Amino acid sequence: MSLPVFWRESLADVDGVLLLDGAEGHHAAVVRRLGVGERVRITDGRGSYVEGPVTAVGKRSVRVSAADRVSVPAPELRLTVVQAVPKGERAELAVQALVEVGVDRIVPWAAERSQVRLSGERGERLLAKWRAWAFEAGKQARRSWFCEVTDVAHSAAVSVLLAGADVGLVLHEEAAVALGAVSLPSRGEVVLVVGPEGGISADELPAAIRSVRLGDTVLRTSTAGAVAAGVVLAGTRWR
Repeated sequence: MSLPVFWRESLADVDGVLLLDGAEGHHAAVVRRLGVGERVRITDGRGSYVEGPVTAVGKRSVRVSAADRVSVPAPELRLTVVQAVPKGERAELAVQALVEVGVDRIVPWAAERSQVRLSGERGERLLAKWRAWAFEAGKQARRSWFCEVTDVAHSAAVSVLLAGADVGLVLHEEAAVALGAVSLPSRGEVVLVVGPEGGISADELPAAIRSVRLGDTVLRTSTAGAVAAGVVLAGTRWR
């Protein structure tokens, strides 16, 4: 059975013991009701984690023995998915799936045909939700390196991202080349762009950017990114 995973900004211990408090401590002590002797993992989300048994449980905190320390190197291939913001619950589904499959960075995209407008306080609240979803999904997926969720990007910024990537790809149902046929590097950065339900307008992104298709069916924007990321990772990091 997998160990429960919690987050702590610093993994520095005192006499070999880590104090898990705050929201994570409350979750461990009150929600999960961890007992003394149960093993847990505490990660900093930046490649390091500690595993060990719970040594004490408070009202809203637990103490964990730093028995085993592990450092995981950052992936040599960095995968960024530019995700046009879906409407309603599909946004949460998209973020969770992208994090679970192993995407390193998610860029929320305010595309011309996006169904959600991301301005003012509404946009700030939605961005906070995306980051919270990514945080929880990172723990659930037992990731050592958590997924970054950037500020909302508009099309000009997305064009810059594509131009600066080692491989920049835009998913399009009418593309002649399948994503699975694209030659991918073993290191560097791949940027995948997932458009909105209404599609990407003709002049929204540079025409020179390579378009690729996933297969013979048309996927919703909330699932296309995770499927495409799986194809990229299967041909690179998962080998």
